[in-house]
Amino acid sequence: MEIPFRLNGEDVTASTDDPTRTLLDWLRAGGLTGTKEGCNEGDCGACSVIVTGEDGAPRAFNACILFLPQLAGRAVRTVEGLAGPDGTMHPVQDAMVAHHGSQCGFCTPGFITTMAAAHARGDTDHADQIAGNLCRCTGYAPILRAGRAAEGAPVPAHMRDVAAPAAVSGSEHFHPQDADELAEWFVENPDATVVAGATDIGLWVTKQFRPMGKLAFLAGCDDLRGVRVTETAIEIGAMTDMETLRHAIAPHHPSLAELLRRYGSVQVRNAATIGGNVANGSPIGDSPPPLIALGAVLHLRQGNARRSMPIEAFFLDYGKQDRRPGEFVEGIDIPRQEDALTCHKLSKRFDQDISAVCGAFNLPVVNGVLAGVRIAFGGMAGIPKRASHAEAALEGRPRDAAAMAAAAEALAEDFAPLSDMRASAEYRLEAARGMLRRLATDAPTILEVRA
Repeated sequence: MEIPFRLNGEDVTASTDDPTRTLLDWLRAGGLTGTKEGCNEGDCGACSVIVTGEDGAPRAFNACILFLPQLAGRAVRTVEGLAGPDGTMHPVQDAMVAHHGSQCGFCTPGFITTMAAAHARGDTDHADQIAGNLCRCTGYAPILRAGRAAEGAPVPAHMRDVAAPAAVSGSEHFHPQDADELAEWFVENPDATVVAGATDIGLWVTKQFRPMGKLAFLAGCDDLRGVRVTETAIEIGAMTDMETLRHAIAPHHPSLAELLRRYGSVQVRNAATIGGNVANGSPIGDSPPPLIALGAVLHLRQGNARRSMPIEAFFLDYGKQDRRPGEFVEGIDIPRQEDALTCHKLSKRFDQDISAVCGAFNLPVVNGVLAGVRIAFGGMAGIPKRASHAEAALEGRPRDAAAMAAAAEALAEDFAPLSDMRASAEYRLEAARGMLRRLATDAPTILEVRA
């Protein structure tokens, strides 16, 4: 298999017989050892690189869970490619030296590439940008000072990478260039695994060592990407990454945008797709509860046949979804509505952690009473699920403490949570009740609480 892309400003072709060989392994085998292996699961950021697609936007990615076929036609820049052709250091590198942002140095290349990507885009929310990079030495303060110090420096000309469209050749696997090609092939190969962002499938390879069989890489399906806002709906393509969705949804449902910020690091949000998160069917995925609460409609495609359903109907049982052989998620529509959504996420860490309980509460008030209430939870059952008894307890009542207390008690009729490593059943139920009770006040949401 031949995968052409641009590396540190030069056109290269990676050759491999393994479709799941990661960019990290390939870089290090080729002598570019500045990109480090830490966790090998997309958590620590030591392997961060910059990837630029056809849109020209440089983004940080975790090379440890980025498969080589996903890079065809992209431009990649590693820490070795940040300095100018004459050896002049990148402004972020200069600032890290000046502000003592490195101690043992193992994590430093990942920080610098992540910060350089943010610098190229003009992003100045430094704490959020580096939330996916772990450092055991500095306490982060000097790194944040370095990020602020580099803000005003111009972006070096060599950092403005341009992707060169190109396709994988000599592959036994499938690399569709649009949804029509995928639909035709997937019907004939229903047992194949579809690779979108690989933030989950990557761990099947790096941690579970699963044999993957036949694969379809969707990196070329640009027609499945993007968010379109019409008078009646917010239409989201299945290949839309979480970072793009976060910014697009913020003007309409800011609490959902904040939930997506905590969904994962910048590196993970740049790779993960909304279609993959839904199709995965995890009971602790963070996007299904708010989508259910907003009354989202899921669009599925099998060959030339299409069908749609309320998104909550897609989740049948633990590990089981209403998806037919050869069928894939094509898109999601959120009906346009006045924003009445509040999202709560309870996890052991504020950033980059899997939810113990995720609650989404769509509580429209009409003529002084709640009307059209929709509540959904993740982590409370084997699937993301609506809280129908709690909804009924709120319908037609004022949004006050008494109504929320009644809804909180009704949750016991909606859910019988399980105990696992993240929380006990009793804790989950009480936490979910607490989420409802706090909606009666103007107290900050869990999304806004910091230690």
